[in-house]
Amino acid sequence: MNEIIIAILRSGTPLIYVTLAGVIAQRAGVWNLGLEGLMIIGACATIVGIMLTNSIVAAILIAILICVLASVLLWFVIDRLKANPIIAGLGLTGLGLGGTALAVQSIFGSQASVTAPFGIPKLGPAFGAYGVLSIAVAAMPFVVFGMWVLLRRTRFGLRLAACGEHPFAARSVGANPSRLRLVALAIGGVLCAIGGAELAAGSLQFFAQGMTAGRGFMAFAAVIFGASHPVGATFAALFFAVVGALGIRAQLMFGDKIPHDLLQALPYLATVFGVWLSGKLRGGGAKTASSFAELKNQ
Repeated sequence: MNEIIIAILRSGTPLIYVTLAGVIAQRAGVWNLGLEGLMIIGACATIVGIMLTNSIVAAILIAILICVLASVLLWFVIDRLKANPIIAGLGLTGLGLGGTALAVQSIFGSQASVTAPFGIPKLGPAFGAYGVLSIAVAAMPFVVFGMWVLLRRTRFGLRLAACGEHPFAARSVGANPSRLRLVALAIGGVLCAIGGAELAAGSLQFFAQGMTAGRGFMAFAAVIFGASHPVGATFAALFFAVVGALGIRAQLMFGDKIPHDLLQALPYLATVFGVWLSGKLRGGGAKTASSFAELKNQ
């Protein structure tokens, strides 16, 4: 049982961090389809940073810096150049996937996977069987709680939601939608960097091209499935992680009795099912509660 829980936490934690990035972007009125690109940028920058600096702290800071700059670029294209957010997000994903491959080729002279000598520190023997998990996994519940407080219990969160729903009305109470979108996307960049770092350096300690394998799009689906709520989206991401872990477990138990391709496709089938189910339950989508009214009454 402990092995299954560890597998779920290992696969679910990077997904949750990136999902929270999608949640805060959606609250600001941006459907961020660049999560996949930001995640793989964070993963690549972490491993390359470890190789170049020999420090996990410096590597993660480099990953955060690059992901924040990429998020600012996305904001500039959407807000200043008035590009379609969906197209801009997909462009960022393409930039991340292609840019990381080019970076690895330029730095190491090969597009083969890059292995780091160490990764994110583990919890250690004091936590028993769970000591193999990284400190990023242990920090994840606190990050989820902090995001819930930020978005649901602070004036900033109310302003952010108001700008996402009714940007023109939000200006009447002194909110600046453009600035708040920038802040939201920058925070999302930090979360994507941590998610990518956990994916590459949490337990694997290597980077390979395309290693995110659609997790950014799964995170985007979790935002929809979880109704753009930090806790709901987190449980949606965990649901996808559980399906993936059960698929891996089934491969070990049944061997060749069930096609491996089918078992590997289970998380993606669950993603499609989750998006379909969320649309059915909410009648094609629902907006968040009237944050503008709450903000005006403060």
